[in-house]
Amino acid sequence: QVQLVDSGGGSVQAGGSLRLSCVVSGYTDSNTRCMAWFRQAPGKERELVAHILRGDTYYSDSVKGRFTISQDNAKNTLYLQMNSLKPEDSAMYYCARRRGVICSSSLLMYEYWGQGTQVTVSS
Repeated sequence: QVQLVDSGGGSVQAGGSLRLSCVVSGYTDSNTRCMAWFRQAPGKERELVAHILRGDTYYSDSVKGRFTISQDNAKNTLYLQMNSLKPEDSAMYYCARRRGVICSSSLLMYEYWGQGTQVTVSS
């Protein structure tokens, strides 16, 4: 079984930084699979934050220039570095992985999910 465990969330002041991590176990060929970060705030739909495949990255407009997605394949770990955090970034953040070999912005195309890690940004 493929398992994803995400962590690193917490409470920070606006303008602060956090780094989220997602450790993949089981079948760990994540360097050839699209991996992504989604987030969901209360009362809102789950939305794509960023995804990465073989070094190619995509970011939503709301986080572009502030967040960086990366992978350490030797450690089977996905990261999301979040800088200049804003209160509107507050959400539950989830890492996800596709079985397929291309990326997608649709959460329906991701089969494996972490349990979520909470990020709270206060003004």
